[in-house]
Amino acid sequence: MHSAVATSAALGFPIALANTIGYVIGGWSLPAALPGAFGYLYLPALLIVASASVTMAPLGARTAHAMDVAQLKRAFAGLLFLLAAYMLYKGLAA
Repeated sequence: MHSAVATSAALGFPIALANTIGYVIGGWSLPAALPGAFGYLYLPALLIVASASVTMAPLGARTAHAMDVAQLKRAFAGLLFLLAAYMLYKGLAA
C-alpha cells in the first residue's frame, strides 16, 4: 500500500501536466470568457490549487507512512465508497 501511495504521488505531476496542456490546447480557439483564462485553464484557480497541493502533499505523505497498512487500506476503501456513493447519487439525480 505504501508503494501504491508513493507511485501515485510520483505520477500525479506528469498526469496533471499532460491534462493541463490538453485543456489549454482544447480551448485555445475559444474567446477568453474570463480574464486570466487560457483555453479551459483559469490561472488564478490553478495557482490556488497548485499552492494548496504543494503545501499539503508532505503532510499527506507523512500521514500515509505513519499509518499501519491495514488502517491505510481501510481509509482508502472508505474514501472510494464515499466517492462511489456520491457519483451514484449524482447519476441518479440527473
